[in-house]
Amino acid sequence: MPELPEVETIKRDLEKKILGKKIIAIEADKPKVIKEPSLDKFRKGLVGKRPKEVIRKAKVLIIKFEDNKFLVIHLRISGWLQYGKKEDKARVLFKLSDGKYLNYMDQRLLGELRLRSDYKDLKFIQRLGPEPFELSLKEFKDIIRTKKTKIKPLLMDQAVISGIGNIYAQESLFESKILPTRQSLSLKDREISLLYKNIRGVLNKAIQNRGSSVDTYRDIDGRTGGMEEKLRVYGRQNEPCFKCRRSIKKINLGGRGTCFCPSCQH
Repeated sequence: MPELPEVETIKRDLEKKILGKKIIAIEADKPKVIKEPSLDKFRKGLVGKRPKEVIRKAKVLIIKFEDNKFLVIHLRISGWLQYGKKEDKARVLFKLSDGKYLNYMDQRLLGELRLRSDYKDLKFIQRLGPEPFELSLKEFKDIIRTKKTKIKPLLMDQAVISGIGNIYAQESLFESKILPTRQSLSLKDREISLLYKNIRGVLNKAIQNRGSSVDTYRDIDGRTGGMEEKLRVYGRQNEPCFKCRRSIKKINLGGRGTCFCPSCQH
């Protein structure tokens, strides 16, 4: 699933490519991904309108149109957007006034498109906790110290801290030398401070490298991200640790595969 850095990359690209360009037609090969309103109302609400702003809330994209309608795009596991020529495998296509298409791609049909007059009352938006960049160190420490759970599932709990997923939770814990199975209450003050710094650092590095294409993620030009080759622990089970050269281990934690170095992380 695209995490904060991947969705931020898409947001920045969309701002350059589509703002101010009128939608002149919409085609839907798989209208089931349009959760609201009906396909007919979806078309009527967008055709002839121009996007004015692109907003990101954690892992969700929101495109604001000139009549204060909001197109909410939740990519989930397999969704992605491609700008350019018409794609045969696109589930929904938005034809733009520059002759280009914004293709919504989603092989597994797990994502969602919604057109609304307000996005803030959506339940999955209301449930989102603050993003890492919105938290002060004190606020972050308060979260870690008051939750009775293992640290990695806590970092991935979108109602507590939003935007961090499986990839960057693993990377942040590795950089902080913290075992993903540690109880959050067991972390010392200096460990929490280091984790706070590394979460923000890892996310910024991933944004700079345009995300990680470990699954279906592509940017809107169809290119893979550059962060995957820079990942230091994610997906590297049985490979040597970059720090100590011992073997990276993998466990299942909270229903997700989790890689870590049993020598470097404590």
